[in-house]
Amino acid sequence: MSEQLLSTLQNKFPEIQTRASSDFPAFNISAKDLPAVAKFVRDELKYDLLSDISGVDWDDEEPRFSVVYNLTSTVHHKYLRLVVDCADDEAPKVPSVVSIWPAADWHERETFDMFGIRFAGHPDLRRILMWDEYPYHPLRKDFPLAGIETDLPDGEVGEKTGANLTSAPMMGGPFVAKPGIHVSEDEPRAKDESWTERKPKPRK
Repeated sequence: MSEQLLSTLQNKFPEIQTRASSDFPAFNISAKDLPAVAKFVRDELKYDLLSDISGVDWDDEEPRFSVVYNLTSTVHHKYLRLVVDCADDEAPKVPSVVSIWPAADWHERETFDMFGIRFAGHPDLRRILMWDEYPYHPLRKDFPLAGIETDLPDGEVGEKTGANLTSAPMMGGPFVAKPGIHVSEDEPRAKDESWTERKPKPRK
């Protein structure tokens, strides 16, 4: 099926390449082709539901960032994955697909918030989880697991670690269980739990 799908896509967009995938068909497409490909697979191939958008930080690889689109056809009950590389590691950017799948609105905002990937043409691209002035992107590989102490806009928000500082987002993670033990039998723990250690209270 993926070969037939690849042929259909390449007849329209010759630069598309298949991508290794353990579940359903996946293809690499260029950022410049994204809007046209998205419209084609929605209208002609009936992938009418955008299930998910996520960013990937490949760390030392080039290009460093990619955006992954998981699509569903509610007509044919099939799935498709599109992957777009961001050419500029310093200012990663791809076109928005909000005009094609309105559900992309919050997905793109979250990807921007967590990875710093911008979506050109998004109608309201602003942070959705962190506050607007937050200077970091927490899902980038260079963001420490224990968080970074940061000034908060509101002293009532977050876990305080100093005058008006917090390590945000919440420290810890990724959460893992012991190998061979079902998660129902052993609650997953964060690899870094230093934030749970009791610290002596400052003397008055």
